[in-house]
Amino acid sequence: MEKIRVIISNRQKAVKIPTGVRMLIRRCCHAVLQLEDFQDSAEISVSFVDNDQIREMNQQYRDKDSETDVLSFPMGENGNYDINHETGAKILGDIVISVPKAMEQARTYGHSLEREIGYLTAHSMLHLLGYDHENGGLARVRMREKEETVMRQLGLPSSSSYYDAD
Repeated sequence: MEKIRVIISNRQKAVKIPTGVRMLIRRCCHAVLQLEDFQDSAEISVSFVDNDQIREMNQQYRDKDSETDVLSFPMGENGNYDINHETGAKILGDIVISVPKAMEQARTYGHSLEREIGYLTAHSMLHLLGYDHENGGLARVRMREKEETVMRQLGLPSSSSYYDAD
């Protein structure tokens, strides 16, 4: 695998980001790309936001007036991506995580905030690579299996909870 650049920005003040979360996100992005045998250099942007910010984005981009845990903005289609002409890296897209929502879900599912953020990152990375679960069925099952494979590789296995994104 070539060079992977993960640009992380904190655009919220609601929750202090725990030490190690940025490294976890980078490891998660690498694990997904490795699982998918992605061979090229890549660039991914990850932003931390609060519930109001993600609700606004969900309304603007998905016409859903509700807060959500994570949004994915893929920059490619069918394996074709925009290229950063300075680095030659494929720009996979943007991941936006609501940290307060992730905290709430971690409590609900009985696991750590780190596991929840790792899971949301893996979930979004698969979206950036073209996976979709919106229609359910086998595509949803395959995506879920890949997410859990990555979480086990990172030492953050499921605690028997099942995440069902809307």
